[in-house]
Amino acid sequence: MRRAHRLAAGLLTAGALTLTGCAQSVDPIERLGRKAVRSVAPKVRDAGGQALAAHAPPAPRAAAYARWGLRVPLPAAPPPPARKPARPFVVDRVPTRDRVVFLTFDDGAERDPAFVRMVDELNLPISMFLTDSVASPGYDHFDRLRRAGGGLSTVQNHTVDHPYLPGLPYAGQRAQICGQQDRLEARFGARPRLFRPPYGAYNNQTLRAAGDCGARAVVLWGASMQINDLRYAHGDRLRPGEIVLAHFRGPGELKGATITEMTARMLRRIQEQGFAVARLEDYL
Repeated sequence: MRRAHRLAAGLLTAGALTLTGCAQSVDPIERLGRKAVRSVAPKVRDAGGQALAAHAPPAPRAAAYARWGLRVPLPAAPPPPARKPARPFVVDRVPTRDRVVFLTFDDGAERDPAFVRMVDELNLPISMFLTDSVASPGYDHFDRLRRAGGGLSTVQNHTVDHPYLPGLPYAGQRAQICGQQDRLEARFGARPRLFRPPYGAYNNQTLRAAGDCGARAVVLWGASMQINDLRYAHGDRLRPGEIVLAHFRGPGELKGATITEMTARMLRRIQEQGFAVARLEDYL
């Protein structure tokens, strides 16, 4: 009997310690929300039938939307598709009926810590297409961005030196693309699956080199964020599956707005048109 009492007391004490530790770091409601998301999120499987982790984002932190200049909370993205939609090797828009768009940021000159906080508090999935000669002094910053907001963001390939690729022979293009694949894999522990050519310029040799270097898709864009507003390549509105281009800007491009202000304007336009922000890698 005494032994049973001691065992029960030990279990109660362990439980109390566990609850105390969690309560200091994670809000209980947030814990329940994450548990609910995990319970209903579909299991995605790779080509070999192995289960992959679903990337359903956690809910943004309370009042974060107002803190970052949004009038209303961001709408939640739908669960990732169980099967990625068929699409060409070169893509500027994902073929989907989901009312989602995808945020991509190029280059890597601008490294604002406030943007890391914004991505983290809004649980904002972004795809970062980094150029080594520009971004490498700040790879620690982009690693923090990659881990922010539930770890939904990824690092992708934008060449070693940002050249005009069609002006190079195949060997030069391959060196630019494969070289950055190797650098990013060594620094971040994962080989990029997506490639974006500088200026959106490519030829058949570019596509051959990108495939030979392991890229699964060459990613262009259908809308781009300027300092004050979106610019559309097709029509005057976003389309479902639109890939939106923005930049980690250099010193000469920082006039008019910080990166957090620019991103807030972009998000407001996305909200006004009835779209959610989804994770590009879940669809490509």
